[in-house]
Amino acid sequence: MTDVSIEEHRVAGGGPYAITTGPDGALWYTLVHSGRIGRLVPGAGPESYRLDPDCGPTVITTGPDGALWFTEYRAHRIGRITVGGEVTEFPLPTPESGPFGIAAGPDGALWFTETTADRIGRITTEGEITEYPLPATGAFPSAITASPDGAMWFTMNQANAIGRITSDGTVTVHPLPTAAAAPVGIALGPDDAVWYVAIAAGHIGRITAEGEIREFPLPDRAGRPHAITAGIDGALWFTEWGGNRVGSITTEGVIEVHDLPTAGSEPHGITLGPDGALWTALETGALARIAPKPLP
Repeated sequence: MTDVSIEEHRVAGGGPYAITTGPDGALWYTLVHSGRIGRLVPGAGPESYRLDPDCGPTVITTGPDGALWFTEYRAHRIGRITVGGEVTEFPLPTPESGPFGIAAGPDGALWFTETTADRIGRITTEGEITEYPLPATGAFPSAITASPDGAMWFTMNQANAIGRITSDGTVTVHPLPTAAAAPVGIALGPDDAVWYVAIAAGHIGRITAEGEIREFPLPDRAGRPHAITAGIDGALWFTEWGGNRVGSITTEGVIEVHDLPTAGSEPHGITLGPDGALWTALETGALARIAPKPLP
């Protein structure tokens, strides 16, 4: 098993949830409970920018315009923050839509999920919004990612499926083999397949562009995996919210898991940091850095 070091960096502001690496070489993260966006340069102290305290910033990603874009789950808006901290917010056309996942698309726009409206949204960098309905009700679309096939792929948490949407809004639904798996996090793998985590079934899944699905059970099926991202080591890394762990999976399905040092730390988002390490957001108030230990 790979030996890793895990360091926790406490951050103020209440509830780090999602995390990404920005174009400025800093980590950017959402503070879901206090309505703030945080920023941390590895080796320096954290800072944060105030939003509406009750807006519920959730997932954050780098946009094609060099700014960070994020969802406001409780305020039903899409937000944009420059690396200098200037914030712009865009209300969604559908009320009470609960935007959650967001990712940059191959078309120069941002694509996002509307959990309670059964829609996928698209927003240009100028703020023009288009919404596309899903062919299901109560699907709870969650995380979303771009794929080399020119489409966006997303999890349908309550429909127990993975969805694919093209730039013209055509949707394809791929049901999962395991019932009630409740997929959440999703990411593009180094093998050009899409990988996802099934929070209720305790496995990691892989789906090809043709819709072929493989499932890899975790050592702890009750670990409740939440988010997943590609590392630099040819593996994907994921969080286990219920198991208080982070783990890795190779494209061949070899899994390793690592306990977090603080009990009950509630790991959610995970990203490859600007320093080459993995960073995860711990909802109890810290960012954790995960890196292989140097050889003696």
